[in-house]
Amino acid sequence: MYHPKSIIDLIAGNVRATRNPFGAFPWALNRWWKGMRLSRDGDTLLATGLMVQSVPFIEKITGHLERLEETRWAPYVGYGTWIPKKLVQVGSLFMVTPKERAPYDRILQDVVKLLRHSGIRFAYRPELDFYSGILLYDLGDEEAFSEHARFVAGRLKRAGVKTLITVDPHTTYAFKVLYPRVAGVSFNVRPYFELVRLEAPPNGHRVTVHDPCFFGRYLKMSQVPRRVLRRAGVTVCDVQHSGTLTHCCGGPAESVSPKLSRQIMERRVAQLQKTEAPIVAMCPICLGNLKKVGADVQDFASYLVQNILEPSSVVPPRLGT
Repeated sequence: MYHPKSIIDLIAGNVRATRNPFGAFPWALNRWWKGMRLSRDGDTLLATGLMVQSVPFIEKITGHLERLEETRWAPYVGYGTWIPKKLVQVGSLFMVTPKERAPYDRILQDVVKLLRHSGIRFAYRPELDFYSGILLYDLGDEEAFSEHARFVAGRLKRAGVKTLITVDPHTTYAFKVLYPRVAGVSFNVRPYFELVRLEAPPNGHRVTVHDPCFFGRYLKMSQVPRRVLRRAGVTVCDVQHSGTLTHCCGGPAESVSPKLSRQIMERRVAQLQKTEAPIVAMCPICLGNLKKVGADVQDFASYLVQNILEPSSVVPPRLGT
């Protein structure tokens, strides 16, 4: 296990310098929207929180951490704070290939397709799509999280944003629960699946929903995506540990102990596979982690687009292939 302070200091330093946990150029991290012809007008903003876009970077970094954990090199990870931030930014340009990025960009594009199909009007402004800082909160650095939250909330307020359509549970929880507390600013926060209107007759599709911790236990929203699936003609096969009783995918532990995180992942996959149905996930971190240990899992939005909204479309390469 890595010393938590070493990891926290690395992440906090990157967030202060670049407003994302990897120290990457924002334009290098966030490219999914190009060519989508998204409106920039209005006070309802699609807020990805950069979480989906971050997964390929997370997978690369945690892969290195897992290989180094419990070796004689592990104590030196903390010295990463001494690396000049400009050098980190340049290095981030070569960390992830377009092929590795493409499946995650497709997830966000599928979210847009569902919102458009549902008649939802929204804007997207990449310069206002900030990382929420949630990992700092998860790891206990409330001071750094609060500082970042006040910066983000201030920028959004000055831009006239009133409603945020979120894509993942971490960003949703940060904006909905934490920002009012630490930044004194409230927005109307709506996870995108609350807005999806997709009707279809029963079609023989069966899925098992993995509830992420923030949606299942903390925000208690587990029934909303299930209603969306059932209206779309999909049968939901639940496991015992679902909804408010959901089990973790091992996500936040990855940065401190990748090996412990993998054990948690394997336990969760074993639970979900009992239904013998494909798994859908509403969290990019969960998606990446469950996939990492061999689960047949697909993002919620992409599942709906590829199986219900556009069932005849060419299916892109699956994650992890």
